[in-house]
Amino acid sequence: MTDPAPPDLNVILYSPRIPQNVGSVARLCAAMRVRLHVVRPVPFPLDDRALRRAGMDYLDFLDWQVHVDWEACRAALLPESTVWLYTTRGTVPAHSAPIRPGDALLFGNESHGVPDAIHTAIGPARSLRLEMRDPRARSLNLAMSCAMGVYGALGGWGG
Repeated sequence: MTDPAPPDLNVILYSPRIPQNVGSVARLCAAMRVRLHVVRPVPFPLDDRALRRAGMDYLDFLDWQVHVDWEACRAALLPESTVWLYTTRGTVPAHSAPIRPGDALLFGNESHGVPDAIHTAIGPARSLRLEMRDPRARSLNLAMSCAMGVYGALGGWGG
């Protein structure tokens, strides 16, 4: 389902690997009225039972698009949309990013993130990191990272 009005925020999952993560992020996006973009390849069918179980009936009113590749996803966003990459290699603390309505939050897959070419194209000024107190922690779960990113962005606009 796609609403013709531009979304306040976009979440992009680049080649996700775990159906339960996609289902959880889909549920988050539906509840928060955020458009979800899923970039192929995805190693499971997008009607996977685990995805549906995690997303529950929220998938029935989810605004989402599935794209054949990164270029198709980028073309689907508004030209003025800034893409912010959440990555363990991020240089900007996520809480300080000037995310605006219409922007997109990009999350790489659970094992490899996004390709180096996308890192380069986005650049260090738009590469965000989620701060963790314990330096031994390498990363957070994809669905949890998305939730933190969405709530951080929407909270920054008061809603």
